[in-house]
Amino acid sequence: MFKKKDNKNPDEVIIEDGTQNTHTAQSTTADVDLDDSVVAEENAQETIKKLREKLKKVEAEKLEYLTGWQRAKADHINARKREEEDKKDFVKFANERLIEGLVPVLESFEMAMGNKEAWEKTDKNWRVGVEYIYGQLKKVLEDSGLTELRPENKKFDHSTHEAASYEPVTDEKLDHVVLKVIQNGYYLNGKLMRPAKVVVGEFKK
Repeated sequence: MFKKKDNKNPDEVIIEDGTQNTHTAQSTTADVDLDDSVVAEENAQETIKKLREKLKKVEAEKLEYLTGWQRAKADHINARKREEEDKKDFVKFANERLIEGLVPVLESFEMAMGNKEAWEKTDKNWRVGVEYIYGQLKKVLEDSGLTELRPENKKFDHSTHEAASYEPVTDEKLDHVVLKVIQNGYYLNGKLMRPAKVVVGEFKK
């Protein structure tokens, strides 16, 4: 069968008998348009897929950077805290050494004033001056956290007392009781700085 196109209407096809048929050309055009739509949709889906993958990658990098920044910030804060604690420990240690050196001075004052007979014979004005200095020194040490440990008439405690000697007692209630304090003990900021040296009662049947 011979077919030819009509020059006036390229979409029309003239068949041998002279009739015109436009159905075949229109179907071909529609198929082409449909194929283009499918390709365009597939391209769009591929583009969206790539964008989603890229977004996931960016989110992962963002999370990684955020986590690293938070870790670095925490490390910095912890380092500052450790530095502050080290400074406090240094000051505390320095104060402890200073106070340990001043305690014997305090005890020298107490020893001098403890001899009542000799102390009463000393000039009153001089005694008042010495007592005032002693009071000042004691207050400074107490304000720095020094506390005396005087365990008279208390049960002997190995953790805070040091037994200088044991004395026999007839009363069973005085067994392992501190009879006398030879040397005061001290706490510094709640921590035992020096145990009290004591005489302990010992009951034997």
